[in-house]
Amino acid sequence: FFFQAEDGIRDHCVTGVQTCALPILRRRVEEAAGCEYHAVLLNLYRDGDDRMGWHADDEPELDPAATIASLSLGATRRFQLRSRHRDQNGRRETIDLDLADGDLLLMDPPTQRHWQHQLPARRRVRAPRLNLTFRRLVRLVPNL
Repeated sequence: FFFQAEDGIRDHCVTGVQTCALPILRRRVEEAAGCEYHAVLLNLYRDGDDRMGWHADDEPELDPAATIASLSLGATRRFQLRSRHRDQNGRRETIDLDLADGDLLLMDPPTQRHWQHQLPARRRVRAPRLNLTFRRLVRLVPNL
């Protein structure tokens, strides 16, 4: 994966590579989401064997009041959401979405508090998919 953030937040970066299209994509995503972002995580899924398991984007450095925007480029892949809460029968609600090339998924707060998500393996998918997840970070203040 690749992570890029604006100046002043570089300590969270894995690499500082800049691409020409990224600022343009960021502006378009910000307009659609109605939210300003200063960080993006890029994940390349080479084919349907690459996957991401159940998780929530709830790391302490992420702004919990900000919408997380997920832009899909390339192969259509199944994206799943499941409730963190079980019903009276012990089951969790699950939602399946097929995200195609150019689809923008917006996860408004408090999505991460109540839902987990995953990109499951899909053996029949042979084409790559690139996912750009736009985020807003909060500055971490050391405990005094």
